[in-house]
Amino acid sequence: MIISVASGKGGTGKTTVAVNLALSLSSAGENVALLDCDVEEPNVALFLKPEIIETKTVCIKTPRILKERCDFCGACSKFCEFNALFVVRPVPERNVSGDVLVFPQLCHGCGGCAIVCERNAIIEDERAVGVVKKGLAHVNGGEIFVAYGELNVGEPMPVPVIKAVRKAASVQHAIIVDAPPGTACPMIFSVLGSDFCILVTEPTPFGLYDLKLAVDTLNKLGIPFAVVLNKSGEGDALIEEFCTQEDIEILMKIPLDPEIARLYSKGVPFASELEEWRAEFLKLYERVLDSLKR
Repeated sequence: MIISVASGKGGTGKTTVAVNLALSLSSAGENVALLDCDVEEPNVALFLKPEIIETKTVCIKTPRILKERCDFCGACSKFCEFNALFVVRPVPERNVSGDVLVFPQLCHGCGGCAIVCERNAIIEDERAVGVVKKGLAHVNGGEIFVAYGELNVGEPMPVPVIKAVRKAASVQHAIIVDAPPGTACPMIFSVLGSDFCILVTEPTPFGLYDLKLAVDTLNKLGIPFAVVLNKSGEGDALIEEFCTQEDIEILMKIPLDPEIARLYSKGVPFASELEEWRAEFLKLYERVLDSLKR
């Protein structure tokens, strides 16, 4: 079972739901893996403080030009849709030698340029783009396998690191995926292959607007989903009306509670301190299973 936790915008409480759900399942004896795919700003480890048992570098293949073989035909740059290669043709009469400029941060590592090069003038080097860290967290008598990615500073493409994080857990785990906020490629690659997605939102106009974007994305991906309403209180009708119109189930409401906020500010998952909330998150899990059956 793979349950992803996503949101249309940041700050709705997506990580809060993912961490407390994993913690509650683990306390109930489930074999749980929590994967933090928000590789540009991972924060699951801040709450669970896992003991890191493995760190693995994530690399992508980047072209290197063997200029002694290259005839500067330009086939590689024409093939690349991301403009990661630029060919300067030689102009002998002006004493201009040929060159091929490679822009590594634009390269998606597809290897197509090496395939189309008829002179075998392109080989591929491994370039590190980030790391994946794996560890074990022990909370409330349970053990949670935690994996999270860290994208190297300045790298524009988080997807290779996200894919590596998604591969970290075993099939024996109940897998909770903490997806990046938004509806762009990082979120899509994080939730792909999920059995179910929990969309976390807040009762504000911004929350509703971005929830609509996330709903549209998941509908196109064909992934079953439902909503958790965080910071519930004044303004709930805004979200409830939309969910009723779209026949979307609201699985849980988490109130705008000072005690929850106090624990959060200390980096403490509130289900670890408030036992009644562990029961509520177990009910959330049961509701997800029931929704899938329906």
